[in-house]
Amino acid sequence: MIAAERGQEKIAVEIKSFISPSPISDFHTALVQFLNYRIMPEAKDPERHLYLAVPLEIYETFFQSGFAQTAMERHGLSLIIYNPISEEIVQWIS
Repeated sequence: MIAAERGQEKIAVEIKSFISPSPISDFHTALVQFLNYRIMPEAKDPERHLYLAVPLEIYETFFQSGFAQTAMERHGLSLIIYNPISEEIVQWIS
């Protein structure tokens, strides 16, 4: 997890590569870590907003599924979509 600032907003970013053959398995791991990491700053830094960073290709495929959309909504996932080739942030989703 990386702590940073986006303008005036304090953020923390958990970066995931989703490189295993199973995106659903990678998602389960990322989701559990995300939910646990969300708890960690509550006591020390409650205003810090947590983002899950995912590769553009995974966002355009797996994260468009009904399952992923429901999970994102239900668990309040905020995403950073990044291009691993150009190493650029493509989109922020809060």
